[in-house]
Amino acid sequence: MKKLFLSVLLTAFCGLLPGQAPFPSGSEIRQFMSSTTGVVLEGGNTIYNAYIRQAVTEYWTITPYEFISLSDFDSKRTDPSFSFLILTETRPSNDKSGSSYNFINLLQGKAVAELGKMPEISAIPISAAGEDDLEYGYKLGAILLFMQNHARLIAENPTMIGRRFLSYYNRFTPDVRSRKILATEADLSDGLDTIDKIKAVYPYDFEIVPEDEIVKAIRKKTPNTLIFHKVGPGEDAVSGFCYKMLFGTDDSGLYYYDQHRIDKNNPNGLLPSDLKRFVRP
Repeated sequence: MKKLFLSVLLTAFCGLLPGQAPFPSGSEIRQFMSSTTGVVLEGGNTIYNAYIRQAVTEYWTITPYEFISLSDFDSKRTDPSFSFLILTETRPSNDKSGSSYNFINLLQGKAVAELGKMPEISAIPISAAGEDDLEYGYKLGAILLFMQNHARLIAENPTMIGRRFLSYYNRFTPDVRSRKILATEADLSDGLDTIDKIKAVYPYDFEIVPEDEIVKAIRKKTPNTLIFHKVGPGEDAVSGFCYKMLFGTDDSGLYYYDQHRIDKNNPNGLLPSDLKRFVRP
C-alpha cells in the first residue's frame, strides 16, 4: 500500500497527527456533521480499497460520502465542507524499535497549511505497517461504527476535551465482564492461547472464534458482545508497541483501550494483566 506517512509524536492513549492535531471546536464538529466525507483510496487496486469501500457502503451513515484519490484529498482538504477518512502510516517517537503502524484517521477539512493542523475527530490503529490487509479488514465495520459514535459524542459537548483520548472510554471497562468477548487466535499472546489458560485468569464469557464469526457479530449487532482488536508489529516481534481495544457489536461503543511495550515478559497480544483489569469491579 502507498500510504500518507506521518512521522508523529504519539503520547499514550491517543493517535495524533504531527504536532498533536487539534481537537475540533464546536463550530468544526458542526461543520463535520454537515460535511461530505471523502473516503481516501490508496493508489492502485489494493485490498484496502476493497475493504474500505465495502465497510463504508455498509456502515457509514453519519454523513454523505464519496470515494476520492489522494490527489483529490490534496485539493479538497482545506475545504470545511469536506471531512476525510484517510489511512496513514505512523512511527511513534517513543518506539525505539522503529516500528510503524497504520491508523485510520477522521479529519475535518480546514484552510491550514499543514496536515497536522487539521482538526482530528478520531484516529484508530488498525495494523502494523507491512502487515497483510487481511489482518484487519474484517473488523473495519466495527471501527467505522465506533468512529461515528465518537463523533456524535463530541458533537453533544465539544468542551469535553478528555473525549479526544481513547482512554476516555476505559470508564466502561467494568462492564466488560457482563458481556461476551470474541477474539481470534491471532490476537492472543502465547500465554493465553487456549480457553483453559484464559479461564484461569478470567472466569467470564470468552470465546476464541474464526474471523467470520466476528464479521457475523458486527453485522447482526449481536447483543452483549465485544470483539477484541489487537495491533502489533508481527507475530515474532520482540519490541514495539501492542495496541488493544474492545468494541461493542450492539452499541458500537469502546470498552477498553490500552497499549504496552512488547518485551519478553509482555508479548504481542492480549495479556493476563488485561484480563485482570476486566475482572476488577
